[in-house]
Amino acid sequence: MTPLALGLVLIAAFIHATWNYAAKRSGGGLPFVWVSSVFALGLYAVAGTAYWLWRQPTLPPGIGWVIVGSGLLKTLYSLLLQRAYRQGDFSLVYPLTRGTAPLLATLGAIAIFGERPTPLALAGGAIIIACVFLLTDGPQSVGRIFRTSRSDKREAASPSPIAGSSGTTRPTQGVLSGLACGTCVALYTVWDQRAVSHLQIAPLLYDGGTQVVLFAVLTPFAWTRRAEVVQTWREHRGKAALVGLLSPVAYVLILTAMSFTPVSYIAPAREISIVIGAFFGARLLKEADAPRRLLAAGGMAVGIIALALG
Repeated sequence: MTPLALGLVLIAAFIHATWNYAAKRSGGGLPFVWVSSVFALGLYAVAGTAYWLWRQPTLPPGIGWVIVGSGLLKTLYSLLLQRAYRQGDFSLVYPLTRGTAPLLATLGAIAIFGERPTPLALAGGAIIIACVFLLTDGPQSVGRIFRTSRSDKREAASPSPIAGSSGTTRPTQGVLSGLACGTCVALYTVWDQRAVSHLQIAPLLYDGGTQVVLFAVLTPFAWTRRAEVVQTWREHRGKAALVGLLSPVAYVLILTAMSFTPVSYIAPAREISIVIGAFFGARLLKEADAPRRLLAAGGMAVGIIALALG
């Protein structure tokens, strides 16, 4: 991995952790995702128009279907992520989502596209993934969750608690939703890397197109829940703006790095955002167990260095 690619990934990781923290604090759902997409479309409308007038690019044939496919995957991911946050604890859902994605993306890039990362790069990715679970005591947490799944089933059925209200989370469902999120991330990471590197479409235009797809898919559902949309706008539009504006910036940086770097390097390296997220959790959410978190963060730094040298 070149220093430029590594720098883009690290900047994107910090931005990603920031908007993800805002999304978690909102406790949103489909209305929040839709409101965030309005801000994202506004950003892309300005930036995309300026880029188009500047470069006057020619779009490759068939790119529309590629953009639609990516947009559908990202729509599913956005909804699953909000659902996972409402069902399970952040300290479990976030590492599951971010930790399984690079593993699946790297395996997919190797198996499907024949990428051959160096042993050092593979070791770095493995270290990062292992430290994701060390960071949040992942294996023991998963074990505790599945040991309590039977008692969860015995509880009386009740509506899911709304964001910010007191209520019982359903950790087993949170795990499943988190794993589903990780699978979506892995799929669209590999999909998008092929698009920007092989079809040579500008990342700004490509991701802008996927946001149009997300907005179009969710708008009919948002209309039927317009009272919730209005409430979300009133109470969480600041957080929605952070998500809608920062998320595209972070991902365009990742797409730019993927345009000249194998996905098997990019996918694990971008998970350094988990370290930044752990810092946010410790400082802003007052999470405990700092020694283990620092140890995990140090291990992930070693993994990043291995990826860079590989």
